[in-house]
Amino acid sequence: MESVDLHETATATANHNSDHGWQKVSYPKRQRKTKPNADPQNPNLNRPNGTLTNGAPNVFRSLEQQSEDRRRRILEAQRAYAAASAVDANSKAIGNRSDLDDDDDDADLEGVKPDGKPAKEEKKVKQKKPKKPKVTVAEGAAKIDPADLSAYLAELNGEQQEIQMQKFANFYGKAFHEVVAGQFPWMKMFRESTIIKLADIPLSHISDTVYKTSADWISQQSLEALGFFVLWSLDIILENLMAQQASAKGSKKGVQHTSSKSEVGIFVALAMVLRRKPDALISVLPKLRENSKYQGQDKLPIIAWMITQASQGDLAVGMYMWAHHLLPIVGGKNCNPQSRDLILQLVEWILSSSKARSILVNAAVRKGERLVPPSSLEILMRVTFPASSSRVKATERFEAIYPTVKEVALAGSHGSKAMRQVSLQIFNLAVKAAGESSSELSKEAAGIVIWCLNQNADCYRLWEKVYLDNLEASVAVLKRLSEEWKEHSVKFTTLDPLRETIKNFRNKNEKAMSSGADATKQALFQDADKYCKHISGKLSRGHGCVKTLAFIVVAFAVGAAVASPNMDSWDWSKLSVAFSSALNNFPVS
Repeated sequence: MESVDLHETATATANHNSDHGWQKVSYPKRQRKTKPNADPQNPNLNRPNGTLTNGAPNVFRSLEQQSEDRRRRILEAQRAYAAASAVDANSKAIGNRSDLDDDDDDADLEGVKPDGKPAKEEKKVKQKKPKKPKVTVAEGAAKIDPADLSAYLAELNGEQQEIQMQKFANFYGKAFHEVVAGQFPWMKMFRESTIIKLADIPLSHISDTVYKTSADWISQQSLEALGFFVLWSLDIILENLMAQQASAKGSKKGVQHTSSKSEVGIFVALAMVLRRKPDALISVLPKLRENSKYQGQDKLPIIAWMITQASQGDLAVGMYMWAHHLLPIVGGKNCNPQSRDLILQLVEWILSSSKARSILVNAAVRKGERLVPPSSLEILMRVTFPASSSRVKATERFEAIYPTVKEVALAGSHGSKAMRQVSLQIFNLAVKAAGESSSELSKEAAGIVIWCLNQNADCYRLWEKVYLDNLEASVAVLKRLSEEWKEHSVKFTTLDPLRETIKNFRNKNEKAMSSGADATKQALFQDADKYCKHISGKLSRGHGCVKTLAFIVVAFAVGAAVASPNMDSWDWSKLSVAFSSALNNFPVS
């Protein structure tokens, strides 16, 4: 110990000068420790892991041997797996591994694929649901068996009619339940299709036998039950409309889903009801007007489709619904060009039907109500004859339909009680329009006022009452009557009321002009008096000519009787008819 310390001390002293005062600290005890596995003769010799320093065999040799046996068995299992069939591959491979491996081999076999490669954790793949076949509306309709439909409808007897109607729609809902929304995108079709195309949706796919079976059954239902069904179906359609609109706003891409009863079956059932019983639509018109949920530009295509279906059952119902429900929309302030176009398409389609004019004119009054009421005639007149600065592209289309619709509005039995009442209503509306600044509107309204005068003598008295308050309109009527005297005079059944009215107007004009009214009023009274004088002269000459003609005819008759006292009764009757005809056809200049 001492020699070692002295040696270290001496060494430190000897190196002191070379270390410049720095000392190297060492630990003698550590240096004296020997490495247990070091070979004193060959310290750099590398030995296998687990080999003893004295050269004894590797202690892990037995374990390595076992590992090689396991690998050999794994290879054998893989070959057996490859030779097995595809159906039992997984089960046989697992069975072979479990038979060959013992408890110690489980860890080695786990994570080994049959191809010898280490297995990775496979991602769990979600199994895709099998896609349902896309069924079209035509395919769904082709599967409907008329016999099944008849049997189904027969079972409904005895139940409340409203419930029967709902079950009727349910039958078609089940028939089309496999039709996906993409095969019947009714919102897009209603928004983009013309009325001509909408008319056939969706009944163009229904067979005649199925339709006839359904129509015969519908005809047995009460109007109240059918009206209930129309609103019930419309509510379902509007609910789906709102749901799809909300879905479109919430997500950019719509989700395709199976079409519910409301999207196919409801449309089919509702179309059948409207075609077979169009009056059901008229029965719900008050609710369509009063309830706001049935109003709005987005609902208009659906309402137009319903009117189109009803029109195919009864053209008069289509005109009634158009004039009472859709035309007022055109007269409103919020009607956009798209809505106006759709409304025009509908009436154009109605008027283009075979014999539409004669059908509508003959049915102008339907169950005590006019197809085109006076208020609708006024709206149509104003949109057809707007001010020149207010004309739009649709104006020409209104001009095309106006004559026929006007004829329907004025159709009726001349002199009947109904016509006398409607003429008074039209007169009040036409007088106001005749006083408008638009020259075309004023002229058209003045012509309608003259028509009213010929229909009801009470209109003359009404005209006298409003003459001073509607002086511009009165001047327009007198002007047209004066300028078109030959055309209008032959249409009057009698001229006496007109003669009396013109006489009263001249008295009012003289009083007004002598009272010193303002310059504008004076000019109007002067124009009115000018036309009154002209008409009065026509009436006087015409009245004198008629008297002269009557005298000539009577004189001729008396002379003929004296010359031929044997004339029989037939000749006298023939002469009377000729006299009446001459009076009616006598031209008044």
